[in-house]
Amino acid sequence: MKKIAIIGAGGWGTALAIVLGRSRAAHRIALWAREQDVLDSLRKERRNPAFLPGFMVPEEVEVTGELREAVDSAEIVVGAMPSAHARKLYAEMLPFFGRMTGFVSATKGLEAETLLRMTEVIEQVLTPKFWPRVAVISGPSFALEVARGDPTAIVAASKDRMLATELQEQLSGPSLRVYTNDDVVGVELGGAIKNVIAIASGVAEGLGLGHNTIAALITRGLAEMTRLGTAFGARKETLAGLAGMGDLVLTCTGELSRNRSLGAELGRGRKLEEILASTRMVAEGVGTTAAARALALRLGIEMPITEQMYGVLYQGRTPQDAIRELMERPLKAE
Repeated sequence: MKKIAIIGAGGWGTALAIVLGRSRAAHRIALWAREQDVLDSLRKERRNPAFLPGFMVPEEVEVTGELREAVDSAEIVVGAMPSAHARKLYAEMLPFFGRMTGFVSATKGLEAETLLRMTEVIEQVLTPKFWPRVAVISGPSFALEVARGDPTAIVAASKDRMLATELQEQLSGPSLRVYTNDDVVGVELGGAIKNVIAIASGVAEGLGLGHNTIAALITRGLAEMTRLGTAFGARKETLAGLAGMGDLVLTCTGELSRNRSLGAELGRGRKLEEILASTRMVAEGVGTTAAARALALRLGIEMPITEQMYGVLYQGRTPQDAIRELMERPLKAE
């Protein structure tokens, strides 16, 4: 029986614990929670009303607030924490890891200070002790729908083909289909940048704009995602697949998208600080917007939607001005 440790009991981490806990595969699942109220609720009621209300976590899932207990003897460690906490948590867990452990990032964001992808953060933290086996999972996967058992397809990407295949076998089940890929860069950047475009789509919704605008943002957002990704060695076909276009469409149009919802509130005139203070949910697109813009400036890559969202989030630009500036850019061929 293989042990899988899930680090982070937000919506996505909890949904993974639920779907793996009831899978036909023989797993031991450990779920680590940081917040005491979340931990208490999971232990006493097997529920997580703060991040994924309405679902029971199977009794088979071991719930803990101790990192050592969570990762002890785990063959696979899934990081489902916000990107802002990833480096600190991996550093705290480092003494408990073994060389043969497989590390899986389920976080769709970039580290704000270093602009690193999450697998790069994992490698940077762990390499002084040993060279880790690292993968990423991503794709169109709202936590609520995964927990509900809706058929969902995601990608497991790793340069270690054996690890990718192992994840495919261990994570796949009746409602979760996992494809493999070796394009780690493309899968990670697709999962991160789509959140920036989702904020823009939400802004358009908040302004009362229609489907034409959203379709344009999705299509041109994919162009931005592809330009940045290929500059770092990603493949175009990856960004046209589940972890790119698939996740982009979902996040830009789905009502469950936190980033789209945040953008909609911005479009209706609310301030960013007020929106963030009103929820415990993390909208990764806020930090990723700044990181993506910095990467684009470093490489001289044109990312106009990202630039306008940076202006709205960090420079006081109004949503109306952002849309107007996008439409008044110099005309060009597609």
